[in-house]
Amino acid sequence: MAAKLKKGDKVVVLAGKDKGKQGEITAVMPKENKAIVDGVNIAIRHQRQTQTTPGGRTPKAMPIDLSNLALMDANGKATRVGFRMEGDKKVRFAKTTGDVI
Repeated sequence: MAAKLKKGDKVVVLAGKDKGKQGEITAVMPKENKAIVDGVNIAIRHQRQTQTTPGGRTPKAMPIDLSNLALMDANGKATRVGFRMEGDKKVRFAKTTGDVI
């Protein structure tokens, strides 16, 4: 099945502690059905000090479930993703506006 959300997509969070926040997908994990979004679902991780890294408490973006994300359309609103054939090519489009993504 084709992926509705891909790396580089602008998304908005639909549920959870970061509801309403927007960001860009930096990584997608299809087997776990999760994605990492910039600035969303941030957790503090403790890192040991080494010669190259200062260590301490570092914020890290944790994976969020794909069901809690929706693609942002050109108007900046959440939209669902559909697929259609244009010529002999399968393309994704925003359901609200009908624009090709």
